[in-house]
Amino acid sequence: MHIYGPAETYPPAPDSPFPPVAGGDIAAYMKVRARLGLSRAVVVQPSVYGFDNRATLDAMSVLGEEARGVAVVPPDVSEDELDRLTGLGIRGIRFFMIGGGALGWADLETLAAKTAAFGWHVQMQMDGRLLHDEAERLSRLPGRLVIDHNGKFLEPVGLDHPGFAALRRLLDGGRTYVKTSGVYETSRTGAPDYADVAALARALIAHAPERCLFATNWPHPSRPGNPPDDARLVDLFREWCGSDALAAGIMTDNAAELYGFTPLEPEQERLP
Repeated sequence: MHIYGPAETYPPAPDSPFPPVAGGDIAAYMKVRARLGLSRAVVVQPSVYGFDNRATLDAMSVLGEEARGVAVVPPDVSEDELDRLTGLGIRGIRFFMIGGGALGWADLETLAAKTAAFGWHVQMQMDGRLLHDEAERLSRLPGRLVIDHNGKFLEPVGLDHPGFAALRRLLDGGRTYVKTSGVYETSRTGAPDYADVAALARALIAHAPERCLFATNWPHPSRPGNPPDDARLVDLFREWCGSDALAAGIMTDNAAELYGFTPLEPEQERLP
């Protein structure tokens, strides 16, 4: 999920094309979390703030030990700064390649190497229709890789698309994860089931459940003023998994492995 705040406290980056999301503050998230029955969160740096990670870090401080973060840092970031951020719970670096991100392809290898030394992964959001062109490059990154939103195909594709085949091959390599989230962002069939993109999520869960992740993507920055129903999205995820056990494993075990959460005891693993 993402966190936003008042512009006087967290000013947008001067060159950002994105506005902050109204109502996307930590107080609002705490209400959503209680409604959904969630206890852990990964706060992902919004592109609007560029390299200023304060909104993300402040939200993580409120959430406490049950929070981890994904930051955006410049190519010349120091080891001292990476060490500081790691100590605060940052576990990944975000690359947003669909326009408006602070980092580009030219920064990828340098920052992947610098951050992997601190145990961070690369979180990648790009047009999945191009994944087969970049898959070999992505497979050579030194650390782990997280692909956003079922591959984020900007136009829904079939299971035989070369970009989707490349995504499955990356998962098979053992160091790539995929978020089975954000189906509403690119669906053309729409609510309530988002069937065209949900087919990709189902296929990914069936193919490599140990490499899938759950995410709310709250407060749904691509849908300001018209967000999807958060509870419905959780229910859909459970449907794609086919069982409470598999859903709980993705939500707890996979997250613990990637983000460094303490593994939950079996009696604690329950789907909200």
